[in-house]
This record gives sequence, C-alpha cells and structure tokens, in this order.
Amino acid sequence: MSTDPQQPSSSPDLPTYRLERAEGEVGYSAKDLEHLSDLQHVRERPSMYIADTTLRGLHHLVYEVVDNSIDEAMAGYASEISVVINNDGSVVVEDNGRGIPVENHPDLGFSTLQGVMTVLKFGGKFKKGAYQTSGGLHGVGVTVVNFLSEWCEVEVRREGYVFQQEYERGVPVAEVRRIGRSDRVGTKTTFKPDPLIFPNTNFQYSILHRRLQELAFLNQGVKIAFRDERSDEGEVFHYERGILEFVDFLNRASEPAHPDIIHITGDFEGVGLDVAIQYSGEFTENVHSYVNNICTTEGGTHISGFRAALTRTINAYGKKSGIYKDLVPGGDDCREGLTAVISLRVPEPQFEGQTKTKLGNGEVEGIVNSAVGDFLAKYLEENPKTARVIVQKGLLAAEARESARKARQLVRERKSALGGGGLPGKLRDCTSREVDLCELYLVEGDSAGGSAEGGRIRQYQAILPLRGKIINAYKARDDKVLANEEVRSMISAIGAGI
Repeated sequence: MSTDPQQPSSSPDLPTYRLERAEGEVGYSAKDLEHLSDLQHVRERPSMYIADTTLRGLHHLVYEVVDNSIDEAMAGYASEISVVINNDGSVVVEDNGRGIPVENHPDLGFSTLQGVMTVLKFGGKFKKGAYQTSGGLHGVGVTVVNFLSEWCEVEVRREGYVFQQEYERGVPVAEVRRIGRSDRVGTKTTFKPDPLIFPNTNFQYSILHRRLQELAFLNQGVKIAFRDERSDEGEVFHYERGILEFVDFLNRASEPAHPDIIHITGDFEGVGLDVAIQYSGEFTENVHSYVNNICTTEGGTHISGFRAALTRTINAYGKKSGIYKDLVPGGDDCREGLTAVISLRVPEPQFEGQTKTKLGNGEVEGIVNSAVGDFLAKYLEENPKTARVIVQKGLLAAEARESARKARQLVRERKSALGGGGLPGKLRDCTSREVDLCELYLVEGDSAGGSAEGGRIRQYQAILPLRGKIINAYKARDDKVLANEEVRSMISAIGAGI
C-alpha cells in the first residue's frame, strides 16, 4: 500500500473525491474579508440597532436619548427632563442629572464623553454601580443616535463648568472643550436625523406626546416637559401618584366597577414590582405591561405570572365565600373589564427578539405570581365589598360565556343555508349556488327591501331586510349578540356558521 500523502488510499466502500475549481472561479482569501468600524457598521446596517429607518425608527432616536435621562431619574439623580422639537427638525433633550463625565478615560485615552458618543457598548449600563436597572438599546442608544444624525451637539454641566462637543455624522468635529461656567448640572443633547439614512425626518408630535406621557406615568414624580416649536404645541407631564394616575387615564371613558385602585408595590427578590388594578364596566381586558420602562407588547413571563395569580386568587375567594358553586370562571372571565398597569424593574432582563417586546426571564414568573397572589388574597379578605364586585363580575362573564357557547351550538345544529330549511323568512335569495359570484345586500326595513328587490339581478344578488338598527356587537357580550334575531338571520343567510 502506498504511503505517499499525495496519493490517498481508496477502498470499494469509501470512494475518493477530488475537488476541482471551476474555470473562472474567483478565489477566497483574506483580501475578501472587510472590517467595518462601529460608525460604518451602524450607518450601513441601522436596522440592527434601531427598529428600522421608517417613522418608527426615527422616533426611536428620541426615545434612546430620553432613556438615558430616565435612567438618571430611576437612579435618583434627575427629576426634570425637557424635550423640544426645533423649527429646523432637530430635537433637544435635556435633564438635570449628574452629567456625562468629561475627563479622559483610562482605557480610551480620550474624553469619556467622546467615548459615550462614539464607542459602541461603552457606558455605565454594563456593570453594577452606575445603574441598577436601565432601558435603551443594550447600552448603545446614544452612540447610535449620534452615528445616525446629520449633526449632533452635546453640552454637559458638571463640577461648575459647561463642556461641549460637536459631531458630524458621528465624527467629532473637535475635542471636548470647556465653554463656560454653570451652577447647574445635567446633560443637553441636540441632534438632527440624517436624511441620508431616514427618508422621512419629520417628527410627529402625537407619537412623541404618547411616549413621553407614558414615561411620566411610569416614573412617579419625574417632570417631563415637551414642546414643539413648529406648531407651538406643548405639555408638561408630572404625576405624583404614578401608575395610579395611569389607570385613571385609561379608565377615563369608562365607569369603574369599584372606586379604589388596587396597588401592589415593593421589591421582591431583587425585582421591583409596581402594579395597579381596577375593573370597569367594559367587556374587554386592558393591560399595559413594562419592564424597565420598555413596553412589552407581546407580554412575557411577568404577564404569565400575573394572570395565574389573578385567576387563582379570585377563584379561591369565590369558592370560599360561596359565590362560586357549579360554575367556576376561567382566566378570561376573571380578566373581563380589567384595567391594569404592570411595571417591573429587572436588573438583567432577557428580552426575546431584538425589538424587546417580550420578557423571557423564567424566574420572574414565579416572583410576580407569588407577590401578586399574596397581596391580592390579603386585599380581598380586608375589602369584602370590592372583592364581591370583582368575584361576581367574573361569575357573570363565565355565565355569559356559557350562554354564548350554547347559542353557538344551537346555530351550528341548524341546517346551513345551502342545505335548505334554514333560511330566514324575509330573505330574497338568489338562484345561483356559485359562492364567489353571489352577493348579499343588507337593507333597513321592508320598504327598502322592496325597492332593492325590483332592481337586483335575481341570479346573483340576494336581499335581506333588517328591522331597524341592530345590536352593537362590539359593546355587547357574545350571548346577547347571538340571541339577537337580526344577527341570527344574517348568520343563517350567509350560511358560514360561527
């Protein structure tokens, strides 16, 4: 057998393969690999750092700068934040926090301020001490804002002086310089989004108004002033009762089922919990959840824990008090008409997805479940009047759900419209059975039905007169909707079931 390494042995079971480069194929070497700086990478791939380059991503720039100011407030160092949209389309965000340090950083060899503005993953959010909890884009927020701006200017008031540095498309124009004295402290960031990155750089007042008000609700006592110089609009948000006022705001168009708002707050195993609960006469669930001020629209483990505790505690009280007997409400029943704000402070949150809309920390579910369950059980025992309102509301929802189920079953058991024998009496049916070509016209009253009858194409067009204004299906429970004769006529005429 040959031992020549250039002639590998072969066997009937192990065929020998030889790779040959196709004619004209380009080689792959170190020259084909390119290294991008932080600035280049952010500008070429902005969607990796913000949601996108549409209006959503544009407004995210403001959120990132404001998040830094909110982090100062959460740490107890800031109480006022100002946001202004200038006439030229630039935005100013200012706070009265400690101010970004300006001295040279030992690891960088230049100003810490310049490092914060130009170096990714450089800041006080990666180690314990500066911030216990924080929002923003994993500590890269303000750097990304600078990189995606046509120009940016930062002023820092600190240690009796005012320091300033300017940037053009992320590149410092000059060194950090001292430009004056000040007896105040804080950071002022002014930036103008780059039209080379964002097709539309026109900030929307309503979008920023909604988010800034939300942040003021979530950060009790922090004053946020917002002004749009373009339209001379503005408002100051300041809520001393925090999320309790948030619930009042959410229920402003509804009638509360009980006057008091249930408030659960405290630190549980290192997780800060702030929950406000109130039921209203509505039939829908209205729950807003946040982790470190980030809106978790997709929920997560904190919502799972909250829902489990709510259902378990309400049902336990209902059974103990004798209100629940044969029929026990499910989770959806217990949450009918519920308005709640759930705000958590988690030291090391794990969000699923880059957009941070779902919390993934497994330990948080148990913490929230235990804390909410313990508090709510005690509250219901100590407030029997409110407890009875909540428990009976859940029972009523369960009874309505059961009635709706029976009504659906009754409708399904009827013969379909195409099977004959199940058509409403007032239906002027069409003769065709080709579903894609047929049309059903709903008209108000018999007189309108007669007029439509004379002008229709009998082969394809059917007419169904309805008696007056039908029930509002959006505001009524399913059982009431399905019991309505006009609704049943429509279901029967369409023949699709429910």
